[in-house]
Amino acid sequence: MKLSRKKAILIGAAALGAAAGPATAAYAQAQGQDQQTPKNWSYEIRDGKRVPKGNRVTNADGSWLEEVRQGNCVTIKERSAAGEYKETRQCNPGSNPG
Repeated sequence: MKLSRKKAILIGAAALGAAAGPATAAYAQAQGQDQQTPKNWSYEIRDGKRVPKGNRVTNADGSWLEEVRQGNCVTIKERSAAGEYKETRQCNPGSNPG
């Protein structure tokens, strides 16, 4: 009888551990979404992927301009105070010093 009782305890502990594993992984993932990358990093993490961080300038009227550099390409995203959005991308192959 003692052997079967030990088996029951081990099986119960294993089941508890198996149930807690995914829950702790989901908790850790949810906590990671609230955190910001450090200011000196050139990218941020969105949906588990590395995305370049842009230089955004926001004006008092609510309009903004964001510039993102990837290699020798520059993407400029603009939004006016009226809500109009414009995105332009320019690549200069000769401007990359490397």
